[in-house]
Formats: sequence, structure tokens, C-alpha cells
Amino acid sequence: MNRQEGMNYAPKGRVNRVIKEGEFIIAAMALNHGHIYGMCNGLIEAGATLKWVYDSDPHKVKAFQKKFPQVKVASSSEEILEDPKVQLIAAAAIPSKRCELGLKVMDNGKDYFTDKTPFTTLEQLQQARRKVKETGMKYMVYYSERLHVESAVFAGQLIDEGAIGRVIQVTGFGPHRLSAASRPDWFFQKEFYGGILCDIGSHQIEQFLYYTKNTKAKVLASKVANFNNPSYPELEDYGDATLIGENGATQFFRVDWFTPDGLRTWGDGRTFIIGTEGTIEIRKYIDVARENSGDHLYLVNNNGERYFNLSGQVGYPFFGELILDCINRTENAMTQEHAFKAAELCLLAQKQAIRVDEYTKQEQFL
Repeated sequence: MNRQEGMNYAPKGRVNRVIKEGEFIIAAMALNHGHIYGMCNGLIEAGATLKWVYDSDPHKVKAFQKKFPQVKVASSSEEILEDPKVQLIAAAAIPSKRCELGLKVMDNGKDYFTDKTPFTTLEQLQQARRKVKETGMKYMVYYSERLHVESAVFAGQLIDEGAIGRVIQVTGFGPHRLSAASRPDWFFQKEFYGGILCDIGSHQIEQFLYYTKNTKAKVLASKVANFNNPSYPELEDYGDATLIGENGATQFFRVDWFTPDGLRTWGDGRTFIIGTEGTIEIRKYIDVARENSGDHLYLVNNNGERYFNLSGQVGYPFFGELILDCINRTENAMTQEHAFKAAELCLLAQKQAIRVDEYTKQEQFL
């Protein structure tokens, strides 16, 4: 399936149920971003039972019901929060409101699974850290560009097997199509979306930490700009950043809203990983001018050159691991600290970013 930017796109993988029907009950609410479909579909494929949905917008609920006809419509968010059978709530609220909802979810004794970005301020992050410690519940994040892309999953497996030695550098490109006319008002207001590095940049930083096995890192430099959207003055349509991990591995990434209309999908997302004994290139969503499908991976190491077409071959193990983590109170899918550290670094990158269009007005160039 061509990955258009349709708001109800839900990647489908190999079904790998880790539990029986009815053993793990989930609910969905705050349907402000289409990622909620992927979040729920991934959990359902792993065996979760979707019981409830709630959103104040009946049109969003009706669209959700078409995708998941088995779901019951709750009359309020409280009906879900107070249901003792619900073990996890998946939500894709407006970014600035994701933390507030997560605190409520955890206060009601349920694990929380939110779309990225999980926070728009460092204060929200600290609130979530305290609440996790207080309640013992999980605040998990849907970093979909790694978790729900088979080629990205496979890259992690290759690295774990030592296929390219020690990873020393990761370069990521995350272009997106703007499709401004289809976006809600909050999308263009920085108070609500947090900034481009905070938002779609979070995918890139999470991948850097994961592939390089870093638990700590620093943002060395970051930049943002509004190059071509003067009618949306608070939109940042470009951003990039450079990071270094505590083990010496480095990262450069670029994110933007400049995917041209001629591309057959919403963005040519790519990741380049350099190791001491080889390299990996991931072409996640398309192979430009060649293949309409995604999930292409190129491996070069001392054994030679290899190409992998991974669509439908790997699946998405994160979702089953998350379910079992919630049941067993383990951390195999993703540690809480990893989820929070990726969020913290994207917030810091956003906070210290140079605004390119303002900087060039103030500085003199030789």
C-alpha cells in the first residue's frame, strides 16, 4: 500500500499474538492525530482487545469506528478512565495536551501510550517523571518511524548481531509533505505543536539513542527556520540538529515540510548508519523512481553487499513486548528512561535552536 498522508493509515504487519482474546483490554481517546490508528492496530495485531473509544468530536469517532467496528463509544473520557478492566489507554491528543491526559490516565491506575511528541515543555517532562515514580504506571511513546517500520526494526536486529560492528554515526532525514489545507489550526501554533525539532525531530533522536546504545547524549547545535510559509508565521518548516552520545557516537538529522507533490508518498524518510565494520542505509517509505513500496535496506560489510526487501517480513515486535511489559511490569519493549530521554533531548534541541531567518538578519557574513 502506498503510504499517503491519509489520517487513518495504520501499518499492517505479521500478526504475532502474545496473549489470548480478552487478556489485555485497551481504549483509545483524543483522536487528534492519525497515528492513533497505527497505535491501536499494532496493539490489536499483538492480541490486545480494543473496548472503548472517546473523543469530543463525533466525526473523528465515526471515522475511527469505520476502521475498528468492534469498538464501543464511551459517553465521556471518565467512562474509560473509571473502567477497571481497561489496562492501557492509547491517545493522540494535541501535543501540548498529551502530558495532562497522561497524568490523568496514570492517576487512574492505567498505563499510557501516547503519540510522539510526548511533551512540548521540559516542565511537562518533569511532571511525567514524578507521576511515573509515584504511580508505577508506564508513559510509553509511539516513536513510529522506528517502531512501525519493518526496515528500521530489521536494522536494529542487524546491529544487535554485530553486522556492522560498533555504531559510530547516524544520519537521519525526515521530510514530510505539508498539505496545509488539511491540517487543523493547532498544527500551525507553536504553543500547541512545540516546534519542528520537538515534534517530528523526536523520531530522529529516539533512533539515534537506540541504534547507538546510548542512554545519555548532548545536543551540540540545532537550527530551525520558516523558509517558505509566511502565511503561517509560527510554523517551522525546516530543522536540523547535531548530537553526541556518551559513548562518542554522533548524529546529524534534518526534518522538514518540503516533500514535493511529485513524490508518490508523504516523505522520503531515510536513515544512514555507520559502524566500525560496515554501513546500513534504510529507505523507509519509497525507493525514489524505482519502487513504490517501502522497507528497503542496504547492508555493506566485510562479507559484501546485500539488499533486503523487508515489507511483510519482520513484523512489529514492539507492540507485543509492550503488552507483556504492562502485564508483567517489565521493560523489554522500551525502557521508561529511553522514552523520556529521547523526549528530553528533542525539547533541548528545540529550546536552544538558532532561528535561521532571524540569525541571518542580525549577523554579518564575510
